[in-house]
Amino acid sequence: QVQLVESGGGMVQAGGSRRLSCSAPGITFSFAGLGWYRQAPGKRRELVAAITRDGTINYADSAKGRFTISRNNAKNTVNLQMNSLKPEDTAVYYCNAKIFAADVWGQGAQVTVSS
Repeated sequence: QVQLVESGGGMVQAGGSRRLSCSAPGITFSFAGLGWYRQAPGKRRELVAAITRDGTINYADSAKGRFTISRNNAKNTVNLQMNSLKPEDTAVYYCNAKIFAADVWGQGAQVTVSS
């Protein structure tokens, strides 16, 4: 089963930055809508940012002005640059690809923001 691979998780102090990356051997990203989701303890998984095949971007209100999603179809990667991080951004961040009828997820990357 194809799975996405996230990297870049870790601990950061409030106000700092972190860059998450996602790649997928076996998936042609140019065919996929891509997104980043997160799930904090005791909360539902929520959309953080998404980018369509044609480059249209959507951000959650909590991410606007601080996070930037980008994709590189030639390298089959999607990134999430997170700036001005807050303790409430602490969560497991998941990469997602929607391609044809498939909904593919990564294993998640923990991001912990300390105050």
